[in-house]
Amino acid sequence: MVNLHTLEYPGGKLPVTIPRSVGQLPSVYNKKPTAHRGYLFDTTEPLWPFGYGLSYSTFEIEKPRIENVEIGVDGETTLQVDVVNSGEMAGDEVVQLYIRDSVSSVTRPVKELKGFQRVRLAPGERQTVAFPIGTMQLQFYDRDMQRVVDPGEFELMVGSSSQDLETVVLTVSGD
Repeated sequence: MVNLHTLEYPGGKLPVTIPRSVGQLPSVYNKKPTAHRGYLFDTTEPLWPFGYGLSYSTFEIEKPRIENVEIGVDGETTLQVDVVNSGEMAGDEVVQLYIRDSVSSVTRPVKELKGFQRVRLAPGERQTVAFPIGTMQLQFYDRDMQRVVDPGEFELMVGSSSQDLETVVLTVSGD
């Protein structure tokens, strides 16, 4: 019998965003909220988003869940998400974690890649992927160039690319 977990299956993810046309350049996933508004009756969506990839199988990334929906600025929690191989072949999927600071003291990108994990799954297999969420994932440089965590709401997004995402909200209190 062949052990599916020892076989290598090709699969990859894009390290860049591929625009639909030259008019979309520069095309990045972590743009500022006011960037790239687009033209009337046209899409601003890229041809292939950052993190997009192909595999010999198909995967479902379910709704994420967090241990604590509220933490302090120095607190920590864990985000967990279940990944299911819904295809007929064994394969690998790269689960990506993006974070958005909903309201911040400085202008922040609409999403930032803060973690990823590659999982190998047999057909029908389910695996839970966990991401630690704490100061390292939430901090940024403020106006004084100090690394800080602003109290407020953070959107934690998990998916297979920068566009195919499921979201859960984390509240960071100033206590």
